[in-house]
Amino acid sequence: LLSCKTGTSSPQGTKVNAPFSGNKYESNGTWFRGVGQGVSVKQNIARGKADIDAKNQVASQVGTSMRAVTDQYLGQTENANAADVADKFQSLIREVMNTELADLRKVGEETYLKEETKEYTVYVAYEIRKAAMFRFMKKQARTDRRVSEQELKVMDEILDQEIKRAEAEGN
Repeated sequence: LLSCKTGTSSPQGTKVNAPFSGNKYESNGTWFRGVGQGVSVKQNIARGKADIDAKNQVASQVGTSMRAVTDQYLGQTENANAADVADKFQSLIREVMNTELADLRKVGEETYLKEETKEYTVYVAYEIRKAAMFRFMKKQARTDRRVSEQELKVMDEILDQEIKRAEAEGN
């Protein structure tokens, strides 16, 4: 009998048990989560790649989630300025995701060295509480001079709705 430490074998191949997999590291109603992997002969470069990969996953989830919510809200309210609001909201989301967020937490990091190739593989996991993310977006919207009072009102309504939903999921 052969055994494989990396996982179980099947007709599809060997299943790999990667660090930070499973429900604890997946996004849900309360958290945006991302896991990244980086490989390099230099440990700091591998860590940087993993870091960027995990943060990009979180940013992508935030962007996709907010785009869907915005489209649904604007469709329901039949807002006359829907296109302008949606464009400015997407711009706000991009700006927010390009900043370092105070509540973005690294929940794990593992480093492996493959002796044969002298390559480091680093895995990183991040999470951010959805309600905190949406509150941060509200704060940033207020500092954007390009957003009119009407657009700000719509953004607040959308974000307040998402904050309530995220907090209800967390209880």
